[in-house]
Amino acid sequence: MLSSFPLSKHMRLSLVILFLVGLVSCTPSTTLPDQPAKATTTTVSAAQQPDDLKNRPAATLPDEVAKPGAWDRAKPTREGGDWTRFLGPTGDGVSPEKGILTQWPRAGLKKMWECPLGAGYAPPSVLNGKLYHVDAYGTTARLTCRNAETGEFLWKHDHTFKYEDLYGYDDGPRCCPILEDDRVYTYGVEGMLFCLSAKDGKEIWHLDTKEKQFFHQNFFGVGSTPAIEGDLLLAAVGGSTKGPRPSDLRDAKPNNTAIMGIDKKTGKIQYTAGNELASYATPIVVTLHGKRVGLYLGRIGLLAFDPATGATLFSYPWRAKIEESVNAANPLVVGDTIVLTECYGPGSVCLKVKPDLKGITEVWSDKDRDREDRAMACHWNTPIHHDGHLYGSSGRHTPEGDLRCVSLATGELKWREKRTTRSTLLKIDGHILSLAENGELRLFKLDSTKFDELSRWDASQDLDYPCWAPPVVSRGLLYVRGKSKLVCYELIAKK
Repeated sequence: MLSSFPLSKHMRLSLVILFLVGLVSCTPSTTLPDQPAKATTTTVSAAQQPDDLKNRPAATLPDEVAKPGAWDRAKPTREGGDWTRFLGPTGDGVSPEKGILTQWPRAGLKKMWECPLGAGYAPPSVLNGKLYHVDAYGTTARLTCRNAETGEFLWKHDHTFKYEDLYGYDDGPRCCPILEDDRVYTYGVEGMLFCLSAKDGKEIWHLDTKEKQFFHQNFFGVGSTPAIEGDLLLAAVGGSTKGPRPSDLRDAKPNNTAIMGIDKKTGKIQYTAGNELASYATPIVVTLHGKRVGLYLGRIGLLAFDPATGATLFSYPWRAKIEESVNAANPLVVGDTIVLTECYGPGSVCLKVKPDLKGITEVWSDKDRDREDRAMACHWNTPIHHDGHLYGSSGRHTPEGDLRCVSLATGELKWREKRTTRSTLLKIDGHILSLAENGELRLFKLDSTKFDELSRWDASQDLDYPCWAPPVVSRGLLYVRGKSKLVCYELIAKK
């Protein structure tokens, strides 16, 4: 059992991802049953200390009821675009919106609305004036739909689930909702996939990935947000050979089910492929040398595959040697180069993809450098590329977290802003918006010669630690999530 390892407080925190996401008190460790029970669902219409992680949200699901006409009122009235998937419209933390406020008032950005949240670490998604977010209360996981501009409740979908985090972190979902047309897809911490109607939350289909393909419970459960490519939903499963969970997760054996290609309309599995275990990075699909290529930084390393068939194109091992480590940052693709980064061991590497897609070569790598000399070691933040340079939050532990700019071509460090804590970055309107895990927001210029900060504001008055979900911007509104609250601020004035 992982609970037998003597982990310090800082080591525990360093394992958190985010997603995930925000990814990632102390309760006895248990493992899930090999075959979890079927989900039951219902649809209803329209800077603190790390020890505070033990203060979990209330287990009682809020009783919200949609008011008459709520759905019709939820229409966009502001300029800009939607944010329908993890890391935004292009899946790389880049927003196309313009006209942001660069000199913030002393009191901070204007708060538009806020709402309480249950357990979880996932950011929201926004489409057509509606905001969708996921959280959990006790053994009930829910997806909630709200008016994106006012926060007014529209509907919720909830289901019972069974999961207990091995390290005592929140048991809620890590993956953000994925939105497309009239559908919304969610991936639960226990491995349950749902496809729901975006209008009323009615279930279209659901798929228990652990029942279909066995996997050992990962450090913090399922935390890799799926991606849509054509008619397929690509979900990272990281299946393992059946049997008791190894005391050392490095002994888990993959069984060629890293990725599950699922018909997004019916929920039927079209293929499983890739000999890789699960991580907390998201599968992405990009164009390399004129062909669509799927990339997934799994627990063992990089997997490149044909997104239509699942056929493996090439792989590249990249992970720390220690067991208590995870890969969480997505691969960053610039032209025919791929950048991988992690914080527990080898750091970053820049790879060049061969024209025939049958292999790669190293451009530069941190693996032979001393820990202090590594170019960049991102924990859960996917670096941002701009004009031949990478911008990212580097550092495994909170005290060592800093903001960095390095050369894409050589890995040379251009500048470093120390003691900014672990953060998530968003590129917007010629600037970088940074959300630190303690709730501090920073805005600085995209400048490879120096760190040029324009505004900084401590939003911890609104946001409880930890703020591990990446920030979201849609139609001029900035959405940020803390431990138990989602807050909407105005980043671009309404015209």
